This record gives sequence, structure tokens and C-alpha cells, in this order.
Amino acid sequence: MSQNTNTAALPAYKPQKKFSIGKSIVWIILAILFVTQLYPLLWLGIYSLKTNEEILSGSFFALPHALQWNNFSDAVESGNYFKYLANSLKVTLITMVGVLFLSSLVSFAISRFKWKYGPVVMVIFLIGMMIPMQATLLPLMIIFKNMHILNSHLSIILPYIAFQTPIAVFILSGFMRSIPHEIEESAIVDGAGVFRIFWNIILPVSVPPMMTVCILTFINIWNEYILAATFISSERLKTLPFGVYSFVSQYSVNYGAIGAFLVLGALPVIIIYFLLADKITKGMVAGAVKG
Repeated sequence: MSQNTNTAALPAYKPQKKFSIGKSIVWIILAILFVTQLYPLLWLGIYSLKTNEEILSGSFFALPHALQWNNFSDAVESGNYFKYLANSLKVTLITMVGVLFLSSLVSFAISRFKWKYGPVVMVIFLIGMMIPMQATLLPLMIIFKNMHILNSHLSIILPYIAFQTPIAVFILSGFMRSIPHEIEESAIVDGAGVFRIFWNIILPVSVPPMMTVCILTFINIWNEYILAATFISSERLKTLPFGVYSFVSQYSVNYGAIGAFLVLGALPVIIIYFLLADKITKGMVAGAVKG
């Protein structure tokens, strides 16, 4: 009885946390990265609520004296925001569908079939990841002009799909290699063909990396400017980045409306990224461990 009493009277042992210099350095680096990534967004939000006089005064870090919410109404009305938004959504969504369709088929062929040209095809796509977009502007312009598709959404959708497919193949093929072959063997025994294996087995299992491909494609295409500025000249076909020029005239510039338009343009990407950020991480590392 006394032993039980003495044991109960003893204070619970709490292990002391050891101070780690390495962890402290990591947290400091992460904090610095967080501030450097978050600060431009905060600065842009403050910038969009200022008057031209406050912006041109040189007080970049000062808060506005009065919040200029009319900058956002000017951005929507004068900047043709909804028209450019619809064009950007159309181009981005079609690109995402095209990239998913092509990359999933190619990744399935490279990772699940045994054929002698598989490694060669994979190397070709890896080389495609290293080609800068700017180097293709002149050849593409000549090709599209001969095809009579210059100054159309097709003239930017096709290059977008071509430039986004290599990284998508790299992500999806790495994941598909980790899928156990026993799943396919069981399906073949049940009489499933290649298309059924791809549609009913491989694609449902590959949802995490496909979500990553969708998000990365959306982010890369949403703010793309170089190809759109080169191949699109019609006002009704322009995408969202062109709205900034609506506030620049020969004698004046509405800087506050430009800031508001940039906030509205970046808002869809920010919302989608924060809602689906965990899926990006899961999709990128999904194929790192064999299933």
C-alpha cells in the first residue's frame, strides 16, 4: 500500500526538449521566406487602395489616408475585367484538358509498357522542358500565319499545351511507375483490355498527381503574357494580363486602378493555390515511394 502511495505521489516525468541549432536555423529561413513571399501581396493590396498623388509622392510603404475602393470599380469597368477574365478561363481550361489528355496517355505508354522506344520518348519530353518559350516565337509565328490561325485563341492554346505537357509527363510517369503491376495482371485475367485498364484502373489511382498537373498548368498559363502578346492582337480575344494597358494613356496613368486590376487578376490563382496547396505537395511526392 505504501509503495503505491509513494509511486502516486511522484511527479510525472516530462522529457526536456533539447535546443537544436539546426531546427532554429530552418525556422528562421522559413520565416524569412514567408515574409518575402507575403509582403509583395500585402504591398500590392495597399497600393491598390491609394490615389495617384499618394503613389507618386514616393511614400511606397505608407498606408493610404483614405481607402480608394473606387479603384476596383474602375478596374472592372475601364479594364474590361470580365471580358478578359472569360478569355483567360477559356484558354486556361482548354489547355488543362489538353495537357491532361496527352500527358496521361504518354505517361501510361512510357511507364506501363515495355517497348524499346520508351526511354527515347521520355528523353525527348525531358529535352522539351529545357527549351525556352521565347526561342519558339518566330518559328511559331511563321507556322501559324501559314495555317491562318494567327490572332486566335488556338494560336496560344497549342503552344501552351506543348510547353506544359513535358512537366506533366515527368510527374505522371513517375507516379504510374509506382503502381503495382499485380493490379493490371488481375484485370487482364478478368478480360480487361488496354483502354479499360487505363480508364478504370490507372486514371482513378492517378488523381493526386493529375491534380498537381492541373494546378501547375493553371498557375503557369493564367499570367502568361509573352505568347499572348505576340500572337493575339484582337481586343476581344486578349487575356487578363492585357487589362493593365487600359489604364495607360498618352498623358496619364491610373496607377491605383492598375494595382486594383492586378489584385483582381491574381485573386483566382491565390484562392485556388491556398485551397489546393496540399494536393500539389501530395501529387509531387506521390511517386517517390513504391506502392
